[in-house]
Order: sequence, then structure tokens, then C-alpha cells
Amino acid sequence: MVKKLYFTFLLFFSCSAFAQKTYIQCGRLIDGISNTEQKGVTIIVEGNTIIDIKAGYFNGDAGDKVVSLKDKTVMPGLIDCHVHLEDQFSKNTLLEGFTLTDADIAYRAAVNAKKTLLAGFTTVRDLGGIGVNISLRNAINHGLTEGPRIVTAGRAISASGGHMDGSVGFRDDAFNHKMGPDDGVADGRDELIKAVRLQIKRGSDVIKIASTGGVLDLSENGSGAEFTIDEIKAVVETAKDYGLRVACHAHGAEGIRRAILGGVTSIEHGTFMNDEDMALAVKYGTYLVPTIIAGKSVSDSARIPGFFPPVIARKAIAVGTRMQQTFARAYKSGVKIAFGTDAGVFAHGKNYLEFGYMVDAGMPPMDAIKAATTSAADLLDISDKTGSITKGKLADIIAVEGDPLTDIKTMKNVSFVMKDGKIYNQ
Repeated sequence: MVKKLYFTFLLFFSCSAFAQKTYIQCGRLIDGISNTEQKGVTIIVEGNTIIDIKAGYFNGDAGDKVVSLKDKTVMPGLIDCHVHLEDQFSKNTLLEGFTLTDADIAYRAAVNAKKTLLAGFTTVRDLGGIGVNISLRNAINHGLTEGPRIVTAGRAISASGGHMDGSVGFRDDAFNHKMGPDDGVADGRDELIKAVRLQIKRGSDVIKIASTGGVLDLSENGSGAEFTIDEIKAVVETAKDYGLRVACHAHGAEGIRRAILGGVTSIEHGTFMNDEDMALAVKYGTYLVPTIIAGKSVSDSARIPGFFPPVIARKAIAVGTRMQQTFARAYKSGVKIAFGTDAGVFAHGKNYLEFGYMVDAGMPPMDAIKAATTSAADLLDISDKTGSITKGKLADIIAVEGDPLTDIKTMKNVSFVMKDGKIYNQ
């Protein structure tokens, strides 16, 4: 009897050692690499990896799982290169800076992460918060909560009085200490090197700086340059020593120029990018992450009486009306584009709206999708893992109703989400 049980257990263990395969039957497939979609294709997934892509429909063996998406368009999991999962901007945001605890922000961030994943974004780059984003990344990686794969900057870094200096606009004694490198506020090479190393110490995957002012702060000027080229080089060199890339928030032309010459990997927003900036971006291979939807969102909110303080409303209208125009010129100039939305400035889960704005500005639907797949993966330095439907890559796969190549608005209708081989929505 004992011997029989032993062999039964051994048989069960041996069978379970062979992972169940999942056969995903795709009506249309956009693989993130080809310029045309394929029809009637099966993706075979084992564990968390794509092990094959075959023309035609296949069911596998008994015990394998079959997912029929024959009436849908299948594509790689989308990547948003600019989100803020901790945030949800509203007319109460400035007050919340004094009322919400880290725990409050963590719960909100977890909800925002789930919304983002179910919208088809299996990877995001979180470009700054209070550091909860690092803990959220770790929680998702350990299966404690559900959300996209997160590449995070932890706290972003700016100059004193710059976009990420939370004391701007408040009286000097409103805070119990002076902002410094520990808070992501730094001036000069030595402080900036320290600020970068502190973020790396805390677990950041990427470094974010601001080379100009911003819109959603109380500073008067959102476009003036705030770092020298030498200061930016200090950030880039320090990050590079640790194998990290640098993203740079920048609206004004001079701040963009300095950032590109300083060696940053991407310009975020790029609102007033001029012809010289675009030529430099092409020369140095610098990405633009346009965040058109953020500009439109803050511009719309600024027209609601009392939604923003007057100084923010003025900047929001000036910036919001320019982002899409600049993006169109940059794309035509050959600047590399990666998809990013600044989610948190608008409602999480509506990241798909950026696709429509990109197409409206003259980018073909296939290029817009590639901006959120292969190009985004290249920017995040994860092309070996995700960004395309390719044998050997992680099984990050989504499906939408309809054909986005004929109607980009169908990117809203995500009906299937697989991340890392696990199905989260079907």
C-alpha cells in the first residue's frame, strides 16, 4: 500500500513538473516589430515565457489551456514610460500634501496600479513620488498586490526652487527642515551626486531630474532652465556608474538643449522644444516622451474657475496648447518617440487616450503602438525581456476589441491581459 502511494505521488510529481502550456489563438496579431499585422496566429506560452509563434490555430495537448482571441487584435503588453502611481491630481492636491500619510498614498497607489494593468499596460516607468513607488514595485514583484511591472525613479531630483522642490510657493517656516538632497533637491555637482546615490541606495531603477520648471507647482516660470550642462553631466555620469539611465522633465527650449548635451536618455514633455533641440535629439538619439494627454488635461482643468491657483492655471493653458504641436514636429523631424502619459495628472486607467492624440497629430497607428511597445522597451532598456511578441520573451500579451490600425480608439477596449504568463483579465 505504501509502495503504491509512493508511485502515485511520484507520477503526480512527474506530471506536474511539466508546466501546462497556454495556446493563444489570435485573429489579428501586431507583434511590435512588423509593420503589418498577421492573421490567424497562435502564440504558445509556457510558464512566463513565449516559447513559439505559429501560423494557424493550434490547441496543444490534453491538459493544455486554449485561449480563443480569434475575433480580437493581440499585441504585446503596453508600456507607459511616464506615470505617477502615487498621485491623482485634483483641486485638493496641494492640501493633500499636508494631510495624507504615506500609508494613505500607498493604498491609492495600489488601486492605481491595478487600473493601469487592466487597461493593458503591463509595464510602466514611475517617474517620481515620495518613494512609495519603490515599495509598490517590490510588493507587485512578490505577488502581494496586482499591477504592472514597475521601473521606478523613487524621488525625482530638481534644483532649489525647481519643479520637485515641494517648498516652492510656501513661506520659509512652513516646513520643519530645509529641502536638500535627501528630499531630491540639490544644487551643484557634489549635492547632485549625493542625491543620485541616495535614490540608488533606496532602490531606484532610473534617475529623474528636472532641467526646467514645471506646471503643477507654485513657481512663476515653468520653462526656465534650472541646471547647468555640467550639473546634468554629474547626474548622468553618476547614474551611469551604477548602470542607470536618466529621464529629464523639461518644458523650455534651453533646459531641453542642456539636458540633451548633458547626456540624458529621454526628455519628458518637451513642450517648447525648438528646431535646434530636435536636431540635437536626433544626433544624440535622445527620446522624447510627449505626454500630450497631460497637457490637454491640465489645460482643460485650468479653465474651470478655482480648480488651480492662478499661477498654475496660467502655466497650464500655455503648456497644454503646445504639447501636441511640438510632438507632431518632433516626430516629423525624426526624433525617437516613446509612449508616456504622465498618468496621475489625469485619471489612471485612461492612458489609452494618448494613442488618439498621437494619431491625430500625424503619427500612423502602427507607429503609435510601436512607441508603446518596442520603442518604450528600448528606452527602458528591457528589450531583451518584453516589448514584442517574440520567442523567448516574457509573456506580456494583451488583446483589444476591433482593429486599432483602422480605428485607434479601439485601444480603449482591452479585453485580455496577460503579464508574465499570468492572465489578469479575460
